[in-house]
Amino acid sequence: MSFLSDLYQEVILDHNRRPRNFGELTDANGMAEGFNPLCGDKVKIYLKTENSVIRDVTFEGAGCAISTASASIMTEAMKGRTLEEARAMFTKFHDMVTGKLEFDPDDEDLQRMEVFHRLSEYPVRVKCATLVWHAMMAALEDQAQAISTE
Repeated sequence: MSFLSDLYQEVILDHNRRPRNFGELTDANGMAEGFNPLCGDKVKIYLKTENSVIRDVTFEGAGCAISTASASIMTEAMKGRTLEEARAMFTKFHDMVTGKLEFDPDDEDLQRMEVFHRLSEYPVRVKCATLVWHAMMAALEDQAQAISTE
């Protein structure tokens, strides 16, 4: 394994072992649930938005290392973003992990998500990483129905 692959793996494992922004957000004004029936990942996203800005975002749930790391990294990246910026970041992330967009190391939005840029080579794992992002979008849209990767 290359140094870079080892580093990416360590970042994912660190976020899995010590997820950032994990727990219920009691004053949330947006919430959504997601489920990946293929591997059993379950997530609940909590958002606190004010004046079209994400003031806080947390998550709860259980899942594989990629799902948990994706949620942890996503919550760090979303705080302080406008709803428009969050939607644009979702599109970039989704396009990157599905192979529709090449990773650009100069793109500040994608720099935090760099550890996932080769995920398109593992289509089954893409659903693990994108589940939390789809749940976040559902929370932004105040979608009551739980989302699924299937």
